[in-house]
Amino acid sequence: MDTQSLFDLSGKVAIVTGGGNGIGKACARMLADYGAAVVVADLKAADAKKVVDEIASNGGKALAAECNVLKDENLVHLVEQTVAELGGPHILVNNAGGGGAGKESPFDISVEQFEKPFQINVFSAWRLAQLCAPHMKNAGYGSIINMSSMSSINKSPAISAYAASKAAINHMTANLAHDYGPEIRINAVGPGAVRTGALATVVTPEIEERMLAHTPIKRLGEPEDIAGAVLFFAAPVSGWVSGQVLFVNGGGVQTLD
Repeated sequence: MDTQSLFDLSGKVAIVTGGGNGIGKACARMLADYGAAVVVADLKAADAKKVVDEIASNGGKALAAECNVLKDENLVHLVEQTVAELGGPHILVNNAGGGGAGKESPFDISVEQFEKPFQINVFSAWRLAQLCAPHMKNAGYGSIINMSSMSSINKSPAISAYAASKAAINHMTANLAHDYGPEIRINAVGPGAVRTGALATVVTPEIEERMLAHTPIKRLGEPEDIAGAVLFFAAPVSGWVSGQVLFVNGGGVQTLD
């Protein structure tokens, strides 16, 4: 068995949304390390460019793309730009997302505020998959990785919108696997608490201590932990895996309450 080929992404083109920082940045760099040409898409063009420069300095190939996933014309342009400049795409990582985790009390938020996590997390992922799928079908190779969350199965207060949107991602992923196969596999990664800038705004030392009390691997996650799971789904090694959600959480449960 040629084991090296199982993770070889040479000749593949990947799009990573929200690729300028945190988990998205780690995914972009890891996919590039394994041979993919990566389009780093981010709302902040400067952040995307920094990641592209880092990939290039390490001998990889990447392209920066400014993209607001809430704007359909941006999503269309992202795919068109990818095809025009790099070909493909073969891999799509729907990492861009958001929500008011821990700040979504139904007594305080509006219908519009409840709706927004679905627009960012679910609708944009569904639309980008739709735009990329024809190119993946033509190439005979496609892997779509959606970013879920442990909140999709946990139960906590003041997080109903974000959690519901991530639960929707899980079920959407499972159903789209039937639509996009056999050439395209679609899976999801569900991170636990990962050390990112976003987490730092809500986690105190006391909350972290409570999280680790319920985590067999006694540390919080790092962006590279999630990128490793994304690499698994992107690469040929997972060629018979589709419609699945892989939770990466240190074996435990980390919630804000």
